[in-house]
Amino acid sequence: MIVYFIIKTKKEVLKMKFKQIKVLHAVLMFLLFLSIPLFAEDAPTMDTLSKSIADTAKSIDFVWLLVEAFLVFWMQAGFAMVESGLTRAKNVGNILMKNLMDFAIGSVAFFAVGFAIMFGADKAGLFGTSGFFLSNFKPGDDGSSWQYAFWLFQAAFCGAAATIVAGAMAERMKFPAYLVYTAAVSSLVYPIVGHWIWNAQGWLAQMGFGDFAGSTVVHSTGGWISLAGTV
Repeated sequence: MIVYFIIKTKKEVLKMKFKQIKVLHAVLMFLLFLSIPLFAEDAPTMDTLSKSIADTAKSIDFVWLLVEAFLVFWMQAGFAMVESGLTRAKNVGNILMKNLMDFAIGSVAFFAVGFAIMFGADKAGLFGTSGFFLSNFKPGDDGSSWQYAFWLFQAAFCGAAATIVAGAMAERMKFPAYLVYTAAVSSLVYPIVGHWIWNAQGWLAQMGFGDFAGSTVVHSTGGWISLAGTV
């Protein structure tokens, strides 16, 4: 008798819980039904779809450009390992500090002067004359974010060009003189060569000269400067 009463009581409790669950489910469905108009959106049109695709493509391009800039920047680490392995142990600290200063000083010089000379308003196909300190771009303007990413990408190449010289002139140049060289190359020499080729109005670009990966703008410029320095 007692066992029967316990089983019956459990069944009644389960029935009550089942009824409560059904009521709760009905209430939730009702609330969801009421909330549908709040989240309803207009059917997409061709214009909205085209804009969405364009925005997505722009974001992907932006991220990819930054990834490329980071990869180019890692060339600094590669140069540091190569150059430290080819110098005497007593000069390893010196060559590593030169690699660090190439980007620390070179990026500031390229920000202040070099980028404007390389990509500013053209003057006779030789150098740019506008955009010093990135003054042409203001935060919030259309395209400014892309230009800042483009500057970072180009600054990484500028640092790579300057670092090439560090290896060629290892153990041949005092540290203070090397700092002056880095500032001069990053603000004047490399940007002028870059303007000739990578600026659409540069005189070499106008003649049809192309350099997709920087073999001339970056590596050849660094190589010729290295030759002049070692001679």
